[in-house]
Amino acid sequence: MAGTAEKYLKPEVIRQVARLDLRAKFIVEGFIAGLHASPFQGFSVEFSEHRKYSPGDNISDIDWNVFAKTDRFYVKKFQAETNLTGYIVMDLSGSMGYTYRQELTKFEYCISLAAALTYLMIHQQDPVGLVAFDTKVRQSLAPGSKRSQLANMLSLLAKLRPTGETDIEASLNQVASMIRHRSLIMIFSDLLGEPESIRRALHRLRFGGNDVILFHVLDEAEAVFPFDGMLRLEDNETGETIEVDADAIKADYLEEVESFRSGFKTDCIRARMDYVSLHTGMPFDKALMSYLLSRQARG
Repeated sequence: MAGTAEKYLKPEVIRQVARLDLRAKFIVEGFIAGLHASPFQGFSVEFSEHRKYSPGDNISDIDWNVFAKTDRFYVKKFQAETNLTGYIVMDLSGSMGYTYRQELTKFEYCISLAAALTYLMIHQQDPVGLVAFDTKVRQSLAPGSKRSQLANMLSLLAKLRPTGETDIEASLNQVASMIRHRSLIMIFSDLLGEPESIRRALHRLRFGGNDVILFHVLDEAEAVFPFDGMLRLEDNETGETIEVDADAIKADYLEEVESFRSGFKTDCIRARMDYVSLHTGMPFDKALMSYLLSRQARG
């Protein structure tokens, strides 16, 4: 079964699959199977339907079947304790459609992560919705937790295309005004814009009481700059081109990329937002598992 499912992760097959559920299901099952053995806590989407008994809890809520197996007291969680509304927020800018030598563009890489997280939330019966933006919000799907929501989310994700310019600040401010209750906001973007304005918009989302996870995704080539000799660079959003000597600028370029990432990371840490730096050369299932486990470790 696993061998059959695994073929759907191959990029050449992924492009032929209109619905992303096979891909998402495999990613999730691939790393979640072993986590149930020790209740996986820490990520906003809980993986256990129980929590340890605490003084003051109603004794009638104790799950005696669990006690019989573990010799420990656990109580069943109420829906109010576990229910969490999530939003997938996807950058549709033209730059997201770039890849140099990887099979997945930045956008397709983000779609893979978003599909897996959507599957996770629906599996836990947590409502999740979708917002996609470029210069403004272009597509949105209200949060839902029924099984049909998974199909709706993945169908819409599969139809999205990255084109044109972007205004991340204006779009995230629009997202902030759309969200009425405290939610888990999962943002997927290359953050190619004016950093200070993007940070302002992120702070507005965070200080609205939301839990914000920023998935900062670059292409492998943008992250490691594997070029030499004369190089023609083209702006995916404006179409402008420039010729540069790759050898002469490599050190400065990599320093700028590090500064670019560390600026967002530092700001996110201060504002108690999660910052996840990725590039398309990293297997997305392993990258997601690594993040979830690190969040668990922080408690």
